[in-house]
Amino acid sequence: MRVFIALLMLLPLLAAPARSAESDAVRSPRATVTLVADRVAVAPGEAFHLGLRLRLAPGWHTYWRNAGDAGAAPEIDLTLPEGASAGGIDWPAPRRIATGPLISFGYEDEVLLPLRARAPATAGPEGLVIEAEARWLVCADLCIPEEGRFRLTLPLAPAGRADGALAALFTTAEAALPRPSPWAARAALAGARGSLTLEGEGLSAAAVREAVFFPEESGLIENAAPQPLRARDGALTLALARPEGAPVPAALGGVVVLVDAAGVRSAYAVAAPVGGVPETVSTLPLWQVLGSALLGGLLLNLMPCVFPILAMKAMALARLSGAARGAVRAHAASYTAGVLLSFLALAGLLIGLRGAGVAAGWGFQFTAPVFVAGLAWLMLAVGLNLSGVYAVGGPAGAGAGLAARGGHAGSFFTGALAVLVATPCTAPFMAAAIGAALALPPAETLLVFAALGLGLAAPYAVLGLFPGLAGRLPRPGGWMEALRQGLAFPMYGAAAWLAWVLTQQAGPDGLLVLLVGAVLIGFAAWALGLAQRGGGRVGRVLASAAMIGALALLPGLAVAPPAAAGTEASAEAWSAARVAALQAEGRPVFVNLTAAWCITCKVNERLVLRSGAVQAAFAGRNLAYLTGDWTQGDATIGALLREHGREGVPLYLVYPAGGGAPQVLPQVLTEGIVLRAVEAAAG
Repeated sequence: MRVFIALLMLLPLLAAPARSAESDAVRSPRATVTLVADRVAVAPGEAFHLGLRLRLAPGWHTYWRNAGDAGAAPEIDLTLPEGASAGGIDWPAPRRIATGPLISFGYEDEVLLPLRARAPATAGPEGLVIEAEARWLVCADLCIPEEGRFRLTLPLAPAGRADGALAALFTTAEAALPRPSPWAARAALAGARGSLTLEGEGLSAAAVREAVFFPEESGLIENAAPQPLRARDGALTLALARPEGAPVPAALGGVVVLVDAAGVRSAYAVAAPVGGVPETVSTLPLWQVLGSALLGGLLLNLMPCVFPILAMKAMALARLSGAARGAVRAHAASYTAGVLLSFLALAGLLIGLRGAGVAAGWGFQFTAPVFVAGLAWLMLAVGLNLSGVYAVGGPAGAGAGLAARGGHAGSFFTGALAVLVATPCTAPFMAAAIGAALALPPAETLLVFAALGLGLAAPYAVLGLFPGLAGRLPRPGGWMEALRQGLAFPMYGAAAWLAWVLTQQAGPDGLLVLLVGAVLIGFAAWALGLAQRGGGRVGRVLASAAMIGALALLPGLAVAPPAAAGTEASAEAWSAARVAALQAEGRPVFVNLTAAWCITCKVNERLVLRSGAVQAAFAGRNLAYLTGDWTQGDATIGALLREHGREGVPLYLVYPAGGGAPQVLPQVLTEGIVLRAVEAAAG
C-alpha cells in the first residue's frame, strides 16, 4: 500500500515532460494563433522565451513592426504573476509583400514573434500562469482584424526542461532576427532621393546577390520603389526613393537583408547617420550605358556648342585633301586621342571631386567665372589666329596656342579643345549615360566617358579607317586662306557668348575684368605677330607681358559681386516649397532647370518654350512656370538634378495638378512633347 501511494504521488512529475508549452488555439479560416514557450517547465528565476505563433492560411499575411504602405503590426499584452517579467516582441526580418501598387512589410505562411521572459523566484500551486491578450491583422485581397485570449501554465521545477518541437521553432525565429551590423553604415537623404551605404570587409559584388532595406519608421522612403544595388569590394550602396516632403532624421534606422551568392538570407540592424549627398545607383546594364554614351557623343557633334570647333576641323580636313593614306590615318588618330584623353581626364577629375564630397557633374566647370573668362579669351585667341593677326606653327594653323600648332600636336589639341567647349551642351542619350557613369565604380566610369569621346571623335576617326574619303575633299588652294579667315567669326561669336554668360555670373565688374583681359589678349596676339614678321625679341617679350597681365586679372573674378538671379517675366523662381504649394492649389507646374552657359537650354527656350502654341497651352491650363538657374552652380538645384539622375542641365519637370511625382522630359524639346506633357499634367 505504501508503495502504491508513493507511485501515485510521483505520477504528476512523471507526466510533466509530456505537457505542452502551447496554449489552446484561436482559430479562423485565415489564421491559427497560439501562445507558446520554449520550456515545458522553468526553474525559479530562469530566463526563457515566449512567443505568439501565427499559422496563416495560403494567400494571407500579417505584418512587421513597420507595416509598410498598409497594415498594422500585431500587439500582445501579457499578464504575469508577481516577480515574473517579459520584454517586447523581437521582430524577425520581414519580407516585401506586394498588394496591387502597394508594398507591405510582413510575414506569410507561419511566423513566431518571440519575447524574452524571466520566471519568478516562487510560484503558486498551479505553477507559472501566463495570460495574454493579442490583436493581429491578416490580409489578402481584404484585411480582417482578429484577436484572442490565451492562457499558458508552466510548472516551476528545480531545473527547466525544454519543449523539443517548440524549441526548434524558437531557434528558427532567432536565426531570422536581425544581428548587429558588422559594417559601418552611412545614409544620405535629400528631396526625393536617398542612399544607404555599408562599408567593411566581406562586402563585394560576388558575395552579395540581393539586398533590401526595411526602415524602422514609416514615411521615410517610397516602399514600392525598387532599391537598386551597387556592390563593390568593401562596400555596397542601396538607392532609396523618398516621398515628397519626407522628413530627414538624424539617423536612418532599420534592417538590411542580404542574400548571398548561395541564396542564404541574413538580416542586420543598422542605424546610419544621415549626411552628405545621396549616391546614385545605375539600374542600366553596362552595355546599355556604353551604347547611350557612344550615341550621345556622336550626336554631340550636332549641338551648337561644338560649332566653333568645326572651323578647326574643317581646316584640318582641307589640309588632308590629297595627303597620303598614312598621314590621314595619323592625323585622325591624333585627333581621336586628344578627344579620348580629354574625356578620360574630365572623368578622372569628376571622380576625384565627388570622392572628396564635391557635387560635380557634367558642365560643372562652367559654374566657375574664372573658367568662363579663360575660355572666352581662348576663343578670342583662336579667332585672332584664324584672322592672321599671328601664327603658331605656320600660317595654315587653325587654332590658338597648342591647338593651333601644325602636325599631329595640332590635331591632338584640337580634339582636346573640342571636348572643352562641348561641355555646355547635353545631347540626347547623354544624360542617362553620364548619370549612370557617375554611379558606377571608377573603372567603369572611365569606360563610359571613353565611349562618349569615341562618339564625339567618330566623324574624324572614320577617316582613319577609310582614308580614301579624304581624296574626295576639294584640293588645297587659295580658297583655303579666305575660308580660314572667314572661320574666325564663329570663334568671335563664341567669345561674345561667353562674355554674356560671365555677366550672368559676375555682373558688370566681372565683365570689366573680361574686357580688359580681352584687350591684353589682343595686344599679345599683335605683338606676337609683330615678332613673327621681324620684330624679334621685343615682340615676344611684349606678348608674354600682356598674357601674364591677363592671367593676373582672373583672381578679381573671385571677388566680383555676382549678378542678381533673374527669371523670365512669366516665370517664378523654383523652390521645392513653391512646387508643393502650387500643386496643393490644383495647378500643374512646369520646372525648367537651366543655365546661362547651356546652349541646349537656350535653344529649347527660344524655339519651343516661348512659342505661341506652348505659351497658349500654359495659359489655358493655368500652368505655373518655374525656373531654376544653375549658372553659378546652386547646390539646391544641383541636388534636384541628382534626384532625377541628371548630372547637368537642362532638366524639364512637369508636375501634375493636385500632387504626385513629375514627368521628366527629354533634353531636346519639341512643341509636341511639351504639349502632351502639359495635357497629361492638367488631367
